[in-house]
Amino acid sequence: MKYYIGIDFGGMSAKAGLFDETGKMLCKDTVATSKEEGYAVTVRKTAELVRRICEAARVPASSVCAVGMGTPGIVDGAAGVVVRWTNFDWVNKPVAADLAKETGIPVYITNDANAAALGEAKFGAGKQYSDSIMLTLGTGVGSGIIIGGKIFEGFGGGGGEAGHMVINVGGVPCPCGRRGCFEQYASATALMRETKRAMFENKNSLLWEIAGTPEGVDGRTAFEAAARGDAAAQEVLKNYCIALAEGIVNLVNIFRPQAILIGGGVSGQGENLLRPVRKFVAERLYIDCETIPLTIVRAALGNDAGILGAYALARGI
Repeated sequence: MKYYIGIDFGGMSAKAGLFDETGKMLCKDTVATSKEEGYAVTVRKTAELVRRICEAARVPASSVCAVGMGTPGIVDGAAGVVVRWTNFDWVNKPVAADLAKETGIPVYITNDANAAALGEAKFGAGKQYSDSIMLTLGTGVGSGIIIGGKIFEGFGGGGGEAGHMVINVGGVPCPCGRRGCFEQYASATALMRETKRAMFENKNSLLWEIAGTPEGVDGRTAFEAAARGDAAAQEVLKNYCIALAEGIVNLVNIFRPQAILIGGGVSGQGENLLRPVRKFVAERLYIDCETIPLTIVRAALGNDAGILGAYALARGI
């Protein structure tokens, strides 16, 4: 039996799963991560995590064919290097080579959003498609592009950052230094910002009853108020869905995938989100969906998408 390990690495924790060659996860474990511990310690702790799940599953490390890892930042998968990860101050870190040296196992890496997209493409909502794009609507807008069943990273790992395409020139400032980026209008953060704005502009809105205070606003607030007929909330959601649709249209016009997969916290609203987005996308596409079909669906794997995608990366599938 051959075995593979998938690691979903993040700013607060790293999750690792040990898989057999049938794709069954035999063991899963987590280790805390932090910027303060430094790069070398982080690599050693990740290697210890690899050894720990092998021991827990009673699988010799020598039977593990490869480790796949999704990590934040700009990642050059071909070189095995994290080119830049601002949150951890990583610049040109040879993560694949260093982790392989610590574990004695070949290591392959990619961006964490790419890993999640690959997981959905192989095992989730996109498994019947060769070409798909995943958008994760959270603090920002994460994105992963799958073409021909493979991750599209762009030259040097610098491509596929859909969250930083501008959809409103001169618009809301973005931490990247530009204004009007997609994630400033389509993220959960953006939805919450606009919900709070609507509350202050509409003192009689149901938004106040549902949230209580501006600090009580989350990604569900506007949906709950809109479902109860609140006009201010309905306007917030209309504008949000239009912005999300604009970004999707840009991606579809360039890449023409078979499917757009929507993940992240806001995707939990299901058809209340997707139905209007599909409508707005259909109205704006350069080539309509009747001519070239397009599916827009919710991602299926939740928090396991990254670890499954890392496993697929390790297997080379």
